Amino acid sequence: MERNIRTVDDVLRLLDGLFAPGADRWTGAGASWWDGFYADRGKPVPFFVAKPDESLVSYLERGLVTSGRALDLGCGPGRNALHLAAAGFEVEAIDLSPTAIDWAKDRARGSGADVRFVCGDAFAAADCALAGPYDLIYDSGCFHHLPPHRRISYLALLDRALAPGGHLALTCFADGAMGSELDDHEFYPSARLHGGLAYTAQSLRGIFADLTEVELRRMQDEPPESPRFGESFLWTGLWRRPAGP
Repeated sequence: MERNIRTVDDVLRLLDGLFAPGADRWTGAGASWWDGFYADRGKPVPFFVAKPDESLVSYLERGLVTSGRALDLGCGPGRNALHLAAAGFEVEAIDLSPTAIDWAKDRARGSGADVRFVCGDAFAAADCALAGPYDLIYDSGCFHHLPPHRRISYLALLDRALAPGGHLALTCFADGAMGSELDDHEFYPSARLHGGLAYTAQSLRGIFADLTEVELRRMQDEPPESPRFGESFLWTGLWRRPAGP
Protein backbone atom coordinates (compact mmCIF):
# COMPACT_ATOMS: atom_id res chain seq x y z
CA MET A 1 0.00 0.00 0.00
CA GLU A 2 1.41 3.37 -1.08
CA ARG A 3 1.19 6.57 0.97
CA ASN A 4 2.02 9.33 -1.51
CA ILE A 5 0.08 12.39 -0.33
CA ARG A 6 2.50 15.07 0.84
CA THR A 7 1.25 18.32 -0.70
CA VAL A 8 -1.96 20.20 -1.49
CA ASP A 9 -1.42 19.35 -5.16
CA ASP A 10 -1.37 15.65 -4.23
CA VAL A 11 -4.74 16.07 -2.51
CA LEU A 12 -6.20 17.94 -5.49
CA ARG A 13 -5.07 15.23 -7.91
CA LEU A 14 -6.57 12.58 -5.64
CA LEU A 15 -9.90 14.39 -5.71
CA ASP A 16 -9.65 14.74 -9.50
CA GLY A 17 -9.39 10.96 -9.67
CA LEU A 18 -12.73 10.51 -7.92
CA PHE A 19 -14.50 11.68 -11.04
CA ALA A 20 -15.36 9.15 -13.72
CA PRO A 21 -13.42 9.30 -17.02
CA GLY A 22 -14.72 12.24 -19.03
CA ALA A 23 -16.40 13.83 -16.02
CA ASP A 24 -13.38 15.96 -15.14
CA ARG A 25 -13.69 17.94 -18.37
CA TRP A 26 -11.32 20.70 -17.31
CA THR A 27 -8.18 18.55 -16.90
CA GLY A 28 -5.85 17.09 -19.47
CA ALA A 29 -7.82 13.85 -19.16
CA GLY A 30 -10.89 15.76 -20.31
CA ALA A 31 -9.29 17.26 -23.42
CA SER A 32 -10.60 14.42 -25.60
CA TRP A 33 -14.16 15.14 -24.39
CA TRP A 34 -13.84 18.76 -25.43
CA ASP A 35 -12.27 17.75 -28.75
CA GLY A 36 -15.42 15.78 -29.50
CA PHE A 37 -17.56 18.71 -28.38
CA TYR A 38 -15.84 21.14 -30.75
CA ALA A 39 -15.43 18.71 -33.67
CA ASP A 40 -18.64 19.79 -35.47
CA ARG A 41 -18.34 23.52 -36.07
CA GLY A 42 -21.88 23.67 -37.42
CA LYS A 43 -23.46 22.28 -34.25
CA PRO A 44 -26.17 24.63 -32.87
CA VAL A 45 -24.33 25.56 -29.67
CA PRO A 46 -25.07 29.16 -28.57
CA PHE A 47 -21.45 30.13 -27.89
CA PHE A 48 -20.13 28.70 -31.18
CA VAL A 49 -21.15 31.99 -32.81
CA ALA A 50 -18.37 34.34 -33.90
CA LYS A 51 -19.57 37.09 -31.56
CA PRO A 52 -18.09 38.57 -28.36
CA ASP A 53 -19.98 38.53 -25.07
CA GLU A 54 -22.27 41.53 -24.68
CA SER A 55 -20.75 42.06 -21.24
CA LEU A 56 -17.24 42.31 -22.64
CA VAL A 57 -18.37 44.83 -25.23
CA SER A 58 -20.12 46.78 -22.48
CA TYR A 59 -17.03 46.84 -20.22
CA LEU A 60 -14.94 48.21 -23.07
CA GLU A 61 -17.50 50.76 -24.21
CA ARG A 62 -17.88 52.12 -20.66
CA GLY A 63 -14.15 52.20 -20.04
CA LEU A 64 -14.36 49.72 -17.14
CA VAL A 65 -11.45 47.83 -18.70
CA THR A 66 -8.87 49.37 -20.99
CA SER A 67 -6.14 48.01 -23.21
CA GLY A 68 -3.23 46.04 -21.78
CA ARG A 69 -2.31 42.38 -21.52
CA ALA A 70 -5.21 39.93 -21.51
CA LEU A 71 -5.67 36.21 -20.94
CA ASP A 72 -8.75 34.49 -22.37
CA LEU A 73 -9.20 31.50 -20.06
CA GLY A 74 -10.88 28.50 -21.71
CA CYS A 75 -11.07 30.42 -24.98
CA GLY A 76 -12.88 27.79 -27.07
CA PRO A 77 -13.11 28.98 -30.70
CA GLY A 78 -11.66 32.35 -29.72
CA ARG A 79 -14.57 34.73 -30.17
CA ASN A 80 -13.72 36.90 -27.13
CA ALA A 81 -9.96 36.69 -27.69
CA LEU A 82 -10.39 38.12 -31.18
CA HIS A 83 -12.53 40.98 -29.86
CA LEU A 84 -9.95 41.82 -27.22
CA ALA A 85 -7.21 41.88 -29.85
CA ALA A 86 -9.31 44.17 -32.04
CA ALA A 87 -9.73 46.47 -29.02
CA GLY A 88 -5.97 46.84 -28.69
CA PHE A 89 -5.12 44.22 -26.08
CA GLU A 90 -2.05 42.01 -26.25
CA VAL A 91 -3.88 38.68 -25.99
CA GLU A 92 -3.00 35.18 -24.93
CA ALA A 93 -5.76 32.57 -25.09
CA ILE A 94 -5.67 29.08 -23.62
CA ASP A 95 -7.84 25.98 -23.93
CA LEU A 96 -7.43 22.29 -23.17
CA SER A 97 -8.78 21.22 -26.55
CA PRO A 98 -6.50 21.14 -29.62
CA THR A 99 -9.64 21.11 -31.77
CA ALA A 100 -10.89 24.33 -30.18
CA ILE A 101 -7.46 25.96 -30.55
CA ASP A 102 -7.30 25.00 -34.25
CA TRP A 103 -10.72 26.57 -34.79
CA ALA A 104 -9.68 29.72 -32.94
CA LYS A 105 -6.51 29.99 -35.02
CA ASP A 106 -8.58 29.66 -38.21
CA ARG A 107 -10.80 32.50 -37.04
CA ALA A 108 -7.79 34.63 -36.14
CA ARG A 109 -6.24 34.10 -39.58
CA GLY A 110 -9.56 35.03 -41.19
CA SER A 111 -9.84 38.27 -39.25
CA GLY A 112 -6.15 39.18 -39.14
CA ALA A 113 -6.19 39.18 -35.32
CA ASP A 114 -2.88 38.84 -33.49
CA VAL A 115 -3.49 36.36 -30.65
CA ARG A 116 -1.09 33.92 -29.03
CA PHE A 117 -3.01 30.67 -28.62
CA VAL A 118 -1.86 28.06 -26.10
CA CYS A 119 -3.16 24.51 -25.82
CA GLY A 120 -2.85 23.31 -22.24
CA ASP A 121 -3.97 23.43 -18.63
CA ALA A 122 -3.95 27.02 -17.36
CA PHE A 123 -3.77 25.80 -13.77
CA ALA A 124 -0.51 23.92 -14.30
CA ALA A 125 1.85 26.88 -14.43
CA ALA A 126 4.87 24.80 -15.43
CA ASP A 127 3.04 23.12 -18.31
CA CYS A 128 1.38 25.90 -20.27
CA ALA A 129 4.01 28.69 -20.32
CA LEU A 130 1.60 31.59 -19.88
CA ALA A 131 3.53 34.84 -19.79
CA GLY A 132 1.52 36.94 -17.30
CA PRO A 133 0.91 39.07 -15.40
CA TYR A 134 -2.32 40.15 -17.07
CA ASP A 135 -4.31 43.35 -16.80
CA LEU A 136 -7.42 41.35 -17.67
CA ILE A 137 -8.25 37.69 -17.17
CA TYR A 138 -11.39 36.92 -19.14
CA ASP A 139 -13.33 33.73 -18.44
CA SER A 140 -16.48 32.96 -20.38
CA GLY A 141 -17.54 29.46 -19.37
CA CYS A 142 -14.46 27.88 -17.76
CA PHE A 143 -15.15 28.46 -14.06
CA HIS A 144 -18.49 26.64 -13.91
CA HIS A 145 -16.91 23.45 -15.31
CA LEU A 146 -14.41 23.16 -12.46
CA PRO A 147 -15.07 20.65 -9.66
CA PRO A 148 -15.40 22.40 -6.29
CA HIS A 149 -11.89 21.57 -5.03
CA ARG A 150 -10.33 23.18 -8.11
CA ARG A 151 -11.52 26.62 -7.06
CA ILE A 152 -8.29 26.53 -5.04
CA SER A 153 -6.36 26.24 -8.31
CA TYR A 154 -8.43 28.98 -9.91
CA LEU A 155 -7.77 31.43 -7.08
CA ALA A 156 -4.08 30.50 -7.14
CA LEU A 157 -4.00 31.34 -10.86
CA LEU A 158 -5.51 34.76 -10.13
CA ASP A 159 -3.01 35.31 -7.34
CA ARG A 160 0.02 34.65 -9.54
CA ALA A 161 -1.21 35.91 -12.93
CA LEU A 162 -3.54 38.86 -12.36
CA ALA A 163 -1.63 42.14 -12.18
CA PRO A 164 -2.20 44.56 -9.28
CA GLY A 165 -5.07 46.77 -10.38
CA GLY A 166 -6.05 44.20 -13.02
CA HIS A 167 -9.53 42.84 -13.64
CA LEU A 168 -11.20 39.43 -13.63
CA ALA A 169 -14.22 39.27 -15.94
CA LEU A 170 -16.32 36.14 -15.49
CA THR A 171 -19.33 34.59 -17.19
CA CYS A 172 -20.82 31.50 -15.55
CA PHE A 173 -24.04 29.55 -14.98
CA ALA A 174 -26.59 31.31 -12.78
CA ASP A 175 -28.67 29.60 -10.12
CA GLY A 176 -32.28 28.91 -11.06
CA ALA A 177 -31.50 28.98 -14.76
CA MET A 178 -28.74 26.59 -15.87
CA GLY A 179 -26.35 24.06 -14.34
CA SER A 180 -26.39 21.97 -11.19
CA GLU A 181 -27.28 23.46 -7.80
CA LEU A 182 -26.02 20.52 -5.74
CA ASP A 183 -24.03 21.29 -2.61
CA ASP A 184 -20.28 20.96 -3.15
CA HIS A 185 -19.95 17.66 -1.29
CA GLU A 186 -22.70 16.02 -3.39
CA PHE A 187 -20.62 15.98 -6.56
CA TYR A 188 -18.08 13.51 -5.19
CA PRO A 189 -20.24 10.41 -4.57
CA SER A 190 -21.77 10.77 -8.05
CA ALA A 191 -18.36 11.44 -9.69
CA ARG A 192 -20.07 13.85 -12.09
CA LEU A 193 -20.34 17.60 -12.55
CA HIS A 194 -23.85 17.27 -14.03
CA GLY A 195 -23.11 19.61 -16.92
CA GLY A 196 -21.59 22.38 -14.82
CA LEU A 197 -22.10 24.19 -11.53
CA ALA A 198 -24.63 26.97 -11.05
CA TYR A 199 -23.70 29.82 -8.72
CA THR A 200 -25.63 32.35 -6.67
CA ALA A 201 -24.54 35.97 -6.52
CA GLN A 202 -23.75 35.44 -2.84
CA SER A 203 -21.48 32.46 -3.52
CA LEU A 204 -19.58 34.33 -6.25
CA ARG A 205 -19.06 37.28 -3.95
CA GLY A 206 -17.75 34.93 -1.28
CA ILE A 207 -15.35 33.11 -3.59
CA PHE A 208 -13.90 36.34 -4.97
CA ALA A 209 -14.01 38.26 -1.68
CA ASP A 210 -10.34 39.26 -2.00
CA LEU A 211 -11.17 41.24 -5.15
CA THR A 212 -13.20 44.44 -5.41
CA GLU A 213 -16.54 43.96 -7.14
CA VAL A 214 -17.14 46.36 -10.01
CA GLU A 215 -20.32 44.81 -11.38
CA LEU A 216 -22.31 41.58 -11.06
CA ARG A 217 -25.48 41.09 -13.07
CA ARG A 218 -27.33 38.65 -15.29
CA MET A 219 -26.19 38.69 -18.88
CA GLN A 220 -28.58 40.36 -21.29
CA ASP A 221 -30.36 38.23 -23.87
CA GLU A 222 -29.25 39.12 -27.37
CA PRO A 223 -31.37 38.34 -30.47
CA PRO A 224 -29.90 36.16 -33.25
CA GLU A 225 -29.22 39.18 -35.44
CA SER A 226 -27.23 40.97 -32.73
CA PRO A 227 -23.46 41.33 -33.20
CA ARG A 228 -23.07 40.31 -29.54
CA PHE A 229 -23.60 37.04 -27.66
CA GLY A 230 -25.90 37.15 -24.65
CA GLU A 231 -27.91 34.58 -22.68
CA SER A 232 -29.78 35.43 -19.47
CA PHE A 233 -29.03 32.04 -17.87
CA LEU A 234 -25.52 33.37 -17.19
CA TRP A 235 -24.01 35.65 -14.58
CA THR A 236 -21.54 38.20 -15.81
CA GLY A 237 -19.22 39.76 -13.27
CA LEU A 238 -16.26 42.10 -13.16
CA TRP A 239 -13.82 42.32 -10.23
CA ARG A 240 -10.67 44.37 -9.71
CA ARG A 241 -7.55 43.28 -7.85
CA PRO A 242 -6.31 45.90 -5.37
CA ALA A 243 -3.50 47.99 -6.82
CA GLY A 244 -1.20 47.59 -3.83
CA PRO A 245 -0.74 45.90 -0.45
